[in-house]
Amino acid sequence: MPVWQDTALVGAVDRVYAKYEDTLAAIGDRHSLGYLELLFANPGVDPWLPGEETPIILPSRFILPAGAREGIVINLAEFRLYHYKDNSVTTYPVGVGRSTAPSPLTHTEVTMRLESPAWYPPESVRQEHAAEGDQLPRVIPPGPDNPLGPFALQLAEKGYLIHGTNKRFGIGMQVSHGCIRMYNQDISELVWRVETGTPVRIVDQPVKFGVQDRVLWIEVHRKQDEQTREQTNRLWQAASESLQAVEREHPGLELNRALMEKAIEQADGIPRRVGEVIPTQVAREDSRRPSGDAEGS
Repeated sequence: MPVWQDTALVGAVDRVYAKYEDTLAAIGDRHSLGYLELLFANPGVDPWLPGEETPIILPSRFILPAGAREGIVINLAEFRLYHYKDNSVTTYPVGVGRSTAPSPLTHTEVTMRLESPAWYPPESVRQEHAAEGDQLPRVIPPGPDNPLGPFALQLAEKGYLIHGTNKRFGIGMQVSHGCIRMYNQDISELVWRVETGTPVRIVDQPVKFGVQDRVLWIEVHRKQDEQTREQTNRLWQAASESLQAVEREHPGLELNRALMEKAIEQADGIPRRVGEVIPTQVAREDSRRPSGDAEGS
């Protein structure tokens, strides 16, 4: 997808109809979408058996994360990776670290491309499996039992990889021991487009704003099905902090607070219009107009 200096959103929301044997995870695999983003975009749909011909919203429109648009940017809050190259962006769903083993917030870089990687389980992971009666070997060779999948990108952040998987379920969720997990078809594409030294920025932006064609958009993400009041308050705090930066960059911003409240309450990951940017000259003229002087009178 082409990306220019004023591009804020990429992609488009689409709709498909479930097959008889479908699950949301299978639909996500086919359309490169994560499990939770499909779940939240389709409230009321049974994730294990949506039902034949059930309409499924594909939330494939995204506001680009704030910050530098270079190399790889991974937004943990939305379980999504963005790869910028040659004035374009490609985006993929990812699995990230569990709450007990979170993926790091970091600025790092790619140090090596690994094809058919062997996995050397960290001691902490081996102990965790041993406690559950599962003795992991010190090395798991390439093959169908290897959780790294067919390819991996090694990062300068010690112990962390971007890699494939031997399980279809888990992309778009907090499932790993800190590494970034991708569908095999996605890592098989990404690995050949990334060079050694490519910068990698891992961020946590649950609320993203974007302005395109003078329209203000918001995209809000939650990590759990049931949203508590505490989680909603955290989203409001994140929104307020992000909005300040947008207001500095776009004087004349007019926010529809009711629409913003609805977007934060839904937190379904779908970009929504919540305001507009009024040209500064118009805004100044409006501010000088007497309150009793109506247009067209």
